[in-house]
Amino acid sequence: MSFCSLGGEVFKDHFQPGIYVCAKCGHELFSSRAKYEHSSPWPAFTETLRGDSVAKREERPGALKVTCGKCGNGLGHEFLNDGPKQGQSRF
Repeated sequence: MSFCSLGGEVFKDHFQPGIYVCAKCGHELFSSRAKYEHSSPWPAFTETLRGDSVAKREERPGALKVTCGKCGNGLGHEFLNDGPKQGQSRF
């Protein structure tokens, strides 16, 4: 399942088991086990598949810019403490 292509997000309401990969290079990013329903127009995840799945840099307090850990493709943001449980992030 390719993640974050520019023509609209087709995986927001997709909850089948699998791995979400970078649309540009195929690098594994997120597991469907970390995906949850959220009111944003994008898929929401609590954690990445591995530590090297993404790269992060602070964009503003409480929000990190997230890119593919392999090719640098823009994936959106990690919002700190905005996950489904207290202390969890939302990607």
